[in-house]
Amino acid sequence: MQKKKRKSNHSIKKYYRKSRRNRTKKLVIIGVILLIVILGIGIMQRRYGRERQGHLDVDASQPDIDVQLLDINEYSRPGIESDPITGIVIHYTANPGSTAQQNRDYFNGLKDSHETSVSSHFVVGLEGEIVQCVPTWEIAYASNERNHDTVSIECCHPDETGKFNDETYKSVVQLTAFLCEKYGLTQENVIRHYDVTGKICPKYFVEHEDAWQTFKEDVGAALQKEKQK
Repeated sequence: MQKKKRKSNHSIKKYYRKSRRNRTKKLVIIGVILLIVILGIGIMQRRYGRERQGHLDVDASQPDIDVQLLDINEYSRPGIESDPITGIVIHYTANPGSTAQQNRDYFNGLKDSHETSVSSHFVVGLEGEIVQCVPTWEIAYASNERNHDTVSIECCHPDETGKFNDETYKSVVQLTAFLCEKYGLTQENVIRHYDVTGKICPKYFVEHEDAWQTFKEDVGAALQKEKQK
């Protein structure tokens, strides 16, 4: 009877060891499945985000531009001829909800208010409208030490995140591609104000490097479409 008991205890222990191993295997399998699901969701989210602002049917042709040049003055349009253009600089207004017209008028009003010295060659609005404030062969007060050899694009945004809505985004991509084509540049010559001075501008593209890379890819795709015409 004693031998039987030992044998029985051995069988029980063996059963529980096997049961633990099976549970461990199941947990590992479940963990792997969860990891695959999480990675899959992340990929889908990135792809969805890319589709949201990367499905653009634009090329590098000239977009509609409302030319409203600023009055020549020392605070926003000094009338100084720029050097050969070697870059396009993207900015954001840091004034949620403001329109392209309001920003253009603010720049022009500096001739009277003398509040500060600032401007941009172009302002892209919330409905995708593009207002030109300064000729591209003149400097604008936008990008500090790169004012002399760059064209600046100021972009409106609906909220504090600084993210451009679809209409603004599409127009900025086309305008940027058009300017690259005009000056013999590529998407690698497109930079942020942040890349010049470290200023958090444009905010969303500084805080979301992946969105910035997508933007540059969209500009590159627009340039490629222009070449294929």
